[in-house]
Amino acid sequence: MLIQSMLVSALPARHADAHKGTFGSLAIVGGDTGMVGAVLLSARAALLSGAGRVYAACLSNNTPSVDILHPEIMFRKPTDLTNLAQLDCVVIGPGLGQSQAAIELLEFWLSQDLKMLIDADALNLIAKHPHLTAICKNRCADTVITPHAGEAARLLKITTEDIQQNRTESALTLAHNLHVTCVLKGAKTLVAHDDGNYFINTTGNVGLASGGTGDVLSGIIGSLLAQGLSGLDAAKLGVFVHGAAADALVAKGMGPAGLSASEVAIEARNIINQLSSYTT
Repeated sequence: MLIQSMLVSALPARHADAHKGTFGSLAIVGGDTGMVGAVLLSARAALLSGAGRVYAACLSNNTPSVDILHPEIMFRKPTDLTNLAQLDCVVIGPGLGQSQAAIELLEFWLSQDLKMLIDADALNLIAKHPHLTAICKNRCADTVITPHAGEAARLLKITTEDIQQNRTESALTLAHNLHVTCVLKGAKTLVAHDDGNYFINTTGNVGLASGGTGDVLSGIIGSLLAQGLSGLDAAKLGVFVHGAAADALVAKGMGPAGLSASEVAIEARNIINQLSSYTT
């Protein structure tokens, strides 16, 4: 089980002489037509989780040039991200779609020696294209995948019912097969490592069963990866914070019905800072 005392030591220290580069740079890649919001949610969550620099890159031709709510997020064309030498982590998949451009982007980033979180349509592309699966297996940098039951089923070529009836075994198999840390989302989210260890998250509630909360989780974990955590530590801490944020909001009367992903992202910042107080 994941409990708070296990996670506090993983939090990155924040010293008085730090600067924005100290806390990592990450890019969120996805946002095909009609799905730009997925990238925005993920990027905002990454920013609110403490990353020093957050870039957003969308495939859509109708991408905003600035996020009015969070102008700190820097928008780039997907092809321009390759010129950013300071990137520490890439989150790919929120709203990515399955176009040829999406395949090429995923193939490029999988081939880079860079921490990576793979979500949503990026997972569906890996399930569909064996050459992408092979590249993922051979990565040396920390890699985290965050499938829900349907995406996990496509990756393992079984049914969603099979996944739900064998969640622990499924998560461990995915972690081993792809050489990754696997976050199998759902009630009691599982975090499985390719060394055979696994953890069951103790936070969260049904309020998280709404659109965009998975994008927020990807942003939180990606932010922690960029700040220097290992894939396993970022995944464990990220799912705990994500669920604890939803629990805190419900305790305040904001849900579970109508709980929004944007609210979870903001509350996640509070949870992280509350946890940080234990390290001072």
